Amino acid sequence: MHFSRTKLTSTVALTTAAAIALVGCGSDTGESTSSSPAAPSEGPVEQQSATPRLALSYDGGILVLDAENLEQVADIPTEGFIRLNTADNGRNVFVSETGGFRVLDMGTWTRQHGDHGHYYTSEPTMTDMTFGGEEPGHVVPHDSRITLFSDGTGEVDIVEPAELLRGNAESTEFTVPEPHHGVAVFREDGSLVVTRGNEEERSGIAILDSERNEIASNDQCPGVHGEAAAADGVLTFGCQDGILIVRGNEIQKVQSPDGYGRIGNQAGSEESPIVLGDYKVDENAELERPNQFTLTDTRTGELRIVPFPSSYSFRSIERGPGGEAVILGTDGSLYVYDPVSAEQIRSIPVIDAWTEPDEWQSPMPNVHVQGDVAYVTDPNAQTVTAVNVTTGEEVAQADLSQPTIELTGVTG
Repeated sequence: MHFSRTKLTSTVALTTAAAIALVGCGSDTGESTSSSPAAPSEGPVEQQSATPRLALSYDGGILVLDAENLEQVADIPTEGFIRLNTADNGRNVFVSETGGFRVLDMGTWTRQHGDHGHYYTSEPTMTDMTFGGEEPGHVVPHDSRITLFSDGTGEVDIVEPAELLRGNAESTEFTVPEPHHGVAVFREDGSLVVTRGNEEERSGIAILDSERNEIASNDQCPGVHGEAAAADGVLTFGCQDGILIVRGNEIQKVQSPDGYGRIGNQAGSEESPIVLGDYKVDENAELERPNQFTLTDTRTGELRIVPFPSSYSFRSIERGPGGEAVILGTDGSLYVYDPVSAEQIRSIPVIDAWTEPDEWQSPMPNVHVQGDVAYVTDPNAQTVTAVNVTTGEEVAQADLSQPTIELTGVTG
């Protein structure tokens, strides 16, 4: 196989020197990023605090909210259907547009200046930094890099999160043999795991070394889709009949107990060796609304199918602060499971019952977890609700100006 080259937040107080250094990083020359108002000259910067924020897409734009009080910070207009993915660097979000991945600066730094306690908060800004090509697909932050895969061109971009903070649109690029709906994951040793396929079908994955030479592969994963990272650097990729587990350069296929047992979407946690996945069994369904989910132990290859009291969508699965499996049901409740025992820990009523729309691009409830807080959107009621995953208590709720589609966030 030949290839051509071409992750509720707390406030962080910094020392004066560190704060000045971070502000400097945010204003280096390079591609355009958001700029904070200049600090007055009468005294040094005393501290700089993290401002966690949420990004919610809607038809025509992106709402940016303060993640602590859920107040709207900005409404950024966009064109066409977009998707949102965090860069996991505390500040940036990738906005998938028709022609590539564009970088949104969430404006997450608040600066306190002088003895009078003046505060200056940077505003969210759509930057000029772009990556990739047509049909931007999966965004995977892993092992100190962000890997972007463009379905329409097969282009893979490997981005350093720190460079985004400096405003530099730099990446390492190469192209897979044939464009397809795929995913790629960079690993700390410089190797890369990529899906294999074309416009007609997808068959599995390949592991490429730092020189992009193939060192291992597996083509026993029809319809390969999605990825997740578990504890100890283990990766998983979903198949129409099971899941692939990648440990180092070893690839293990775990077969579903059903002839067609699709695990297309997964959620991993560095706190857990067990990966949460969806599970669909009707090969002929135009839209299957599943009532089971999977827990795969990446150490042993044991795949457990767990019954779920309602159905859920691909935007419904997340992981808690301790690796708990978190699933938003169509009955409006947020369910928390122990990933080891598969026992339900709690059920938290959050929103009204809902039905997954026939078109996946349509507004639908979404869940996003930051720290111990899960944020749940309800496009019908136009609300967002924050609940503590550990205690089950509601933290905050706010009305939204738009029926939202996707949701992600940054910690600051």
